[in-house]
Amino acid sequence: MHLLDEILHLQKHGKPAGIYSCCSANAYVLDAVFERGRSHNTPVLIESTANQVNQFGGYTGMKPKDFYDYVMKKAARAGITKEQIALGGDHLGPLTWSCLDESQAMCNAEELVRQYVLAGFTKIHLDTSMRLGGDSVTERLSDEVVARRGMRLCMVAEAAYRQRLQEHPDAEAPAYVIGSEVPIPGGAQEGEEVAMITSPQDCVKTYRVYKETFLNAGLMDAWRRVIGMVVQVGVEFSDTDIFEYDREKQKPLKEILKTLPIVFEGHSTDYQDPSKLKEMVEDGVAILKVGPALTFAYREALIAMESIEKELYEGTGIFLSGFRAVLEYEMLADSKNWGKYYRGDGNAQKFARCFGLSDRARYYLSVPNVDASINRLISNLRKRPIPNTLLSQYMPVQYARMRSGQLSADPAALIRDRIGECIDRYLYATIGWAKV
Repeated sequence: MHLLDEILHLQKHGKPAGIYSCCSANAYVLDAVFERGRSHNTPVLIESTANQVNQFGGYTGMKPKDFYDYVMKKAARAGITKEQIALGGDHLGPLTWSCLDESQAMCNAEELVRQYVLAGFTKIHLDTSMRLGGDSVTERLSDEVVARRGMRLCMVAEAAYRQRLQEHPDAEAPAYVIGSEVPIPGGAQEGEEVAMITSPQDCVKTYRVYKETFLNAGLMDAWRRVIGMVVQVGVEFSDTDIFEYDREKQKPLKEILKTLPIVFEGHSTDYQDPSKLKEMVEDGVAILKVGPALTFAYREALIAMESIEKELYEGTGIFLSGFRAVLEYEMLADSKNWGKYYRGDGNAQKFARCFGLSDRARYYLSVPNVDASINRLISNLRKRPIPNTLLSQYMPVQYARMRSGQLSADPAALIRDRIGECIDRYLYATIGWAKV
């Protein structure tokens, strides 16, 4: 039974089963996820997006097989078993090539999906919800067009799975997630005042159109593995605002979900209160996607550690990391990943580059100069034990865990545990249903 099949089975039998999905390729984030998975003995779901990882390398420089191997090696080193982990592909479709016409964009999308399945990814989000070159810019993209394009990608995925079976007879069949009302990856644009909620009518229509399209194409077996649908459940975040989950407004969707053999997948759940995440799982939003909040916590940890570094070594002649200054320099040198997101004057943009909830800084953490500053920061802090008073001042939660013997005082361990605080929000909402 696929990990997600088990969640679906439990949900349909009245048990609030759920899982969070880590949507990040950051090394520290992944290590923190694996540490929490090992310590709590819980399943781990890691996903990459079409922008992060694709056949051309994406912004991480990794193709699907590269990312799969990278994650599995990290998992093995952390003591995570193959049975405990699943990898998924998020927003797999023509998103990255939406400026092209349908023929070219879908050709690229088909190769993208093929490589993900061949590499061993078993959770496949078929996302064809975006307009392509040649589509009307004024009319809503119909469910029929979205489903037809999704069906094409599913046919490619099924063929790739059959090919993978030849080399890996025990290969797990893909589980699919569909959905035409898909939130924009990475959060809302600045100035949006409300978070959308999918109507029950649109939800049912999307499901029926997809089902008819898949079955007419002979994809009966694949359709049985469609376990989830992405819908808008009223949660979102912008650069400055968080739209909290409101289960009263979600009631109509919760009721209609009882008539469908699927669960909901919630995107942009970053920064939600743990109690809200728990309510979401109880209401059938069984897959909780999180990404920017994890690297936001990582950046918070790095700035806290840099403050400790300055207290210890400023004026001593030791070459300091200059983490925040280096990050700011690199972001100013290349604005493509933040320029269209941050508004206001120079001071407002400077503040947003470092502290904005959309966390556009995450795209720069692997830039060589920034990475070197992070390594120097950790190296400097390993030169001598961090005084308890400084740790209490800048990382009080980690200080308490260190005092109680739950955590090493090593700088890298402290950083991972700060990220783990974010993960704990999701474990609170999902941990009760399964132990591996």
